[in-house]
Amino acid sequence: MQPSIRRLTICVMLSLAWTGSATALPSEEEDLALIYGDNSTVSIATGGRQAITRAPSSATVITAQDIKAMGATGLEQVLESVPGLHVSMNNIASGPIYSFRGIHTTRNSEVLMLVNGMPITNVFAGDRSQMWGGMPLENVARIEVIRGPGSALYGADAFSGVINVITRTAADIKGSEYGARIGSFNTREAWIQHGGKLWELDAAFYLGASNTNGQKGIIQKDAQTAWDAIFGTKASLAPGPVNAQNKSIDARADLSYGAWRLRSGYQQRELGSGAGLAAALDPNARIPESRLYLDASYEKTGWSPNWDVSAVAGYYDIKSNPANPAYTLFPAGAFGGAFPNGMIGNPGHAEQHTHASVTAVYTGFEQHLLRAGTGHRVDDLYQTQEFKNFDANFAPLPGVIDASGNPALVFLLPHKRSVTFAFAQDEYSFARDWTLTAGVRHDHYSDFGDTTNPRIALVWDASYNIVIKAMHGTAFRAPSFTELYNINNPVTIGNSRLKPETITTDELGFLWQPVNKLKTSLNFFQYHMRNIILPVGASYLNSGGKNGRGFEFEATFEADRNLRLTGNVSVQRSKDAATGQDAGLAPHQRLFARADWRFMPLWQSGVTINHVAGRMREPGDTRPLIPDYTTVDLTLRREKLVNGWEVSAKVMNLLNTDAREPTFKSAGMYSDLPLPGRAFYLQLQHNL
Repeated sequence: MQPSIRRLTICVMLSLAWTGSATALPSEEEDLALIYGDNSTVSIATGGRQAITRAPSSATVITAQDIKAMGATGLEQVLESVPGLHVSMNNIASGPIYSFRGIHTTRNSEVLMLVNGMPITNVFAGDRSQMWGGMPLENVARIEVIRGPGSALYGADAFSGVINVITRTAADIKGSEYGARIGSFNTREAWIQHGGKLWELDAAFYLGASNTNGQKGIIQKDAQTAWDAIFGTKASLAPGPVNAQNKSIDARADLSYGAWRLRSGYQQRELGSGAGLAAALDPNARIPESRLYLDASYEKTGWSPNWDVSAVAGYYDIKSNPANPAYTLFPAGAFGGAFPNGMIGNPGHAEQHTHASVTAVYTGFEQHLLRAGTGHRVDDLYQTQEFKNFDANFAPLPGVIDASGNPALVFLLPHKRSVTFAFAQDEYSFARDWTLTAGVRHDHYSDFGDTTNPRIALVWDASYNIVIKAMHGTAFRAPSFTELYNINNPVTIGNSRLKPETITTDELGFLWQPVNKLKTSLNFFQYHMRNIILPVGASYLNSGGKNGRGFEFEATFEADRNLRLTGNVSVQRSKDAATGQDAGLAPHQRLFARADWRFMPLWQSGVTINHVAGRMREPGDTRPLIPDYTTVDLTLRREKLVNGWEVSAKVMNLLNTDAREPTFKSAGMYSDLPLPGRAFYLQLQHNL
């Protein structure tokens, strides 16, 4: 542990040692749970539901009631409220970057996202898919987030954090709901969902559609601007607006009977190119993608004496195959006029994932809770497709050709990997008020071999209002197929000898309730990243490492059942392990604050403040520093307006702050990415 962190830890422990107070009254907690939802338990930390205060991780739970209170219209707004997590964006389709504790990368492959506990990682690029497009919040029951490594339970990519989005079941919906939202940028959304009985089944269904032109923030200089300076041309479309269109369809079904559950989901996306697939503006692009999810699970408590058993089998299919050349990498006249109609390169792919696993929990020991499991997964990139008018040397081809299946031209050929894993975990209550959680998972990959990741956490109930946690764990990030097998790419080709990225993280956490209405937590962390996968020259290599450290503080003050104040402060530093230079891009400091006020019966208002500061450029990037920004959002909601109707309004970025997220040096774009200016939204919802 760094000396500065050690000194801070000692000071905090001394100050907590003599502090005491009463806990909140049960009646108050029940009232607040009705208003804001139950965020006192979490399941993502160990695989089983437990009190969040005693979970062996740094965890945050956001309920459906929290989402409604903040008036969020997108998943990224919700996740920005998590301490230690900042949501940035990529130039490609404005894709979100979930930057945990300063770990900020192009594809964001170091974050594992789950939907109902199932990984949705795209093996092509190692992200959630290039055309992610978010999830409809109306169908979300709760979101659980752990900061820090999770590979001991979840395997690959649970590196800097894990996000589990849990959709609503029949018990969550209890009837029928439908609603609509309109707003700035010609935004139109509508949805309907129902939960109840279907014969003997508990059934929930959701259908939603949305369409927006998106914000029109201006890019002053793009990648083509630099090429124009070299060739003496004026082909660039900058200054010009980003292409933030988003047309989405979402459908879900959830059927359960006793211990059995069947879930399915379908998502269709058609997104604009953002600031361009090659960081050159493309205002007319429409990039399609579809995703299909299926999983069947069995979960039985008391399956036999002292044994609980669960099993799941699933299928996930992603198709991103443009039928026609629909977007360009560089505009007409690019590269000194070599491409009079623009440089066209439309990579598409299709992949499917099948998986099955079984987990058993043994409760026969008085002081031990043993959990073990095994599983197998197959990741199959079964189709690649590309329309292009250039070869592997950037030389023009005679028109746009279909390069699919041609090993001399296509960017990637189909590949498949299989993964077999086993894990074990023991929650050992070895003394009163002390719990030791230890676990390990081993993964065998057919392409790059084996990896083993342990973790250990000690949780001490030091007092009735103080909990102290010490945690240590390792994690890995698997190389994507793009990094392993790219071919005929004029910029970077793959390297089949890549090893996984690895990280070791140490954490020390304190949870303290000094008065019955105030809950606080303080977490210190440090990590060491190794074998980072980076483009070096013309290929990907395991190149160097990073060291990071910092702390997160959060507090919730329930002034009364009508007023709640929440906030968090995050401070981090991430540096190159060899040179000690700042890694750049992620904020050194972030402040998030929110107030929810029921100022009269059935009326609720809220204000959110988000301050982002201290973002440095990457080493070697000589552009000016990235300006800090502060945004303010306002919400107003009226429940039970008339006959089951509810209305809410939101103003985002009230002060119309010019807020921007940094671009990567490797993207070649000079300008940073603009966030939306002031925006207004109005929502109507009817509950039956």
